[in-house]
Amino acid sequence: MANSDVEMSDLLALTVNEGASDLHLAVGVPPMLRIHGSMQPLESAPLDAEDTERLMKSITSDEHQQKVREGGGTDFGFGFGDKARFRVSVFKQKGFIGMVLRQIPSELMTLEEIGLSPQVKDLLFRPRGLILVTGPTGSGKTTTLACMINVINEQRDCHIITVEDPIEYYHSHKKSVITQREIGVDVPSFEEALRRALRQDPDVVLVGEMRDLETMTAAITAAETGHLVFATLHTTGAARTVDRVVDAFPTTQQAQIRTQLASGLVGVISQLLLVRDDKPGRVAAFEVMISTPAIEALIRDNKTYRITSEIQTGAKYGMITMDAYLMALYEAGQIGYEDLLTKSQDPAGVVQKLQESTGKRR
Repeated sequence: MANSDVEMSDLLALTVNEGASDLHLAVGVPPMLRIHGSMQPLESAPLDAEDTERLMKSITSDEHQQKVREGGGTDFGFGFGDKARFRVSVFKQKGFIGMVLRQIPSELMTLEEIGLSPQVKDLLFRPRGLILVTGPTGSGKTTTLACMINVINEQRDCHIITVEDPIEYYHSHKKSVITQREIGVDVPSFEEALRRALRQDPDVVLVGEMRDLETMTAAITAAETGHLVFATLHTTGAARTVDRVVDAFPTTQQAQIRTQLASGLVGVISQLLLVRDDKPGRVAAFEVMISTPAIEALIRDNKTYRITSEIQTGAKYGMITMDAYLMALYEAGQIGYEDLLTKSQDPAGVVQKLQESTGKRR
C-alpha cells in the first residue's frame, strides 16, 4: 500500500490483532511489529519523514508535540478506543521523528499466572514496608506491579496512590479507593508526588521508578512511617538491588540507609522476560527475596554478597534464586539451553547442577 494510505488506526488495530508487544515507526523502514520478542516488518513501503510526522501528529497532543520540538522527545499513555492502551515514546533521531508504541495488556493476570509463589501474595497484606520489583527495561516490571496493585484493590479496603510516568494500566476502584497521578500532568516530579502523597491518607503507595536520591529517600521514609510502598529499579538480583540503593547515598549516610533498609525492606522481586522454546510467546523468570531476620542482619552488616546463599536455603519462605527458576523453566522445556546459560548469574554452577541432575554431559 502507498504510504500516504498508512493510517495510525490501521497500524494500531494490526498491533492488537497480531498480539504484538510493540509497534516501531522509523524513517527508512516499513512499520515493524515486535511479536513474541522478534521484529517483523509489515508488507509496506518504507516510511519517509512526512509519514512518521503525520502518524505522530495523529495521536500526539499539541503539548507533547512541543516537548518533541524543544526537548527531542516525549512519553505519554494513549487509549485506542476500548481495544487497548499504549505507552507511546516519540523521539527525534537524525533529525526525523521516530516512535515506539508499547501495547499494555487490558486483562491483568493473577500472580499465579505470572509465575509468583503464594508467599509473594502474602507480602501484599503487610501493613508497611518496601517491596522492590527490579529488572532490565522491557522485563515486565510494570505488569507485575499492576497485578499486585490489582490484588490489593480487589481484596483490601484501603487507599492506594500510584505515581507513574506515564500511567500505563488504568485501575478502577474496587474494594479500595485508587488515586493514579501522572508525572508532568498531575504533579511535576516523583519526589513532589511522594511528599504530597503522605498527606493524602494512603495505605499503599506505588512509585513508578526510584530514579534519584530524593525519590529513594522519600520511598524509604514512607515505608518506615506505616505505608506499603512499591517501587522499581533497573537492577538484576536481590543483592545487587540492595547495593544499588545503598550506593546511591553519600558514604556518610550509607550505614544509616542500611539500617533503614534492613528494617523496612519486605521483599525484592527481580525478573527477566524470555522467549518461550515450547510455543509462541514469552515467559517470565523471577528471583524472589523475602526479608527474614537473617537477611536483615546481612543488609545491616554490609554482607549483601551472602544474600544469594540465604535465598537458596529460603525455599520454605517462598524464596528462589534466578538460576533455580531458570533451571526449572529449562527442565520444563519452556526455555532453551542458550537462554539458560546467558541469563543465569552463575552459568558454571548451572551446568554443574544440570550434569548432577541428569548424570550425563550435554
